[in-house]
Amino acid sequence: MNREDVTLLGFEIVAYSGDARSKMLDALKAAQSGEYTRAEELIKEAEVCLNDAHKAQTSLLQKEATGEDIAYSITMMHGQDHLMTAILLQDLMKHLIELYKRSQP
Repeated sequence: MNREDVTLLGFEIVAYSGDARSKMLDALKAAQSGEYTRAEELIKEAEVCLNDAHKAQTSLLQKEATGEDIAYSITMMHGQDHLMTAILLQDLMKHLIELYKRSQP
């Protein structure tokens, strides 16, 4: 896989992860306003984005596992960072939204 291919895959991961992050932060705002159904919908939408990012990442991992030489790309590293952060945010948002639900009468 050449550097350009890896870079494009990195941009794909950044885009999907960024979309997921935005949806999760919107979900938190919805929960703060008591809109729990909307918050849950946004979390589900974010999960779809994260799954798409993970698929892109997995395709790269599979190629490397079969022995294909993978070029180094800062963009890919950036994508991996975004994905990891979004996955962590996903767990945190679920807990925060649940706390908002429990604290509201």
